[in-house]
Amino acid sequence: MTHSDPAHLGTYALRGAIAAMAMTGMRVMTVGLNLLPKDPPQEIFEDALPHFLELVPRQYREEAIELAHWGYGAVGGATFALLPAAIRRHRWSGPAYGIGTWSFFESVLAPMLGLRKRSERPMSERAAIVADHVLYGLVVAGRPRRR
Repeated sequence: MTHSDPAHLGTYALRGAIAAMAMTGMRVMTVGLNLLPKDPPQEIFEDALPHFLELVPRQYREEAIELAHWGYGAVGGATFALLPAAIRRHRWSGPAYGIGTWSFFESVLAPMLGLRKRSERPMSERAAIVADHVLYGLVVAGRPRRR
């Protein structure tokens, strides 16, 4: 199976969606432990993209935010599939990819959306977000295969 094979992309997209679901579980803990003030996807939609939420009936907004996060995770997983196999097989490729996706968001997308700057986030909050992106990368990459 080559990385241009639709089934290959689909497998990694599914891993990305599942990884985003796992991140949600981790964020229930980090928000509950006051390491994060609110779930980052919720922060994005409420603070930067409220006009999208207005399109969704109030009683379904949390679910819409979660579905958007899972979709974003799926796109990230499919993007991981486009990396060369030699990179994807490396033991640290998943965690590095997860941290890389957060770094891209934090340095490129967050400023474009007018979200808090990294210097405005306490270290405990940044560490919690990095940890859930390492989890994301581990799930997306799966177990390294020997060939």
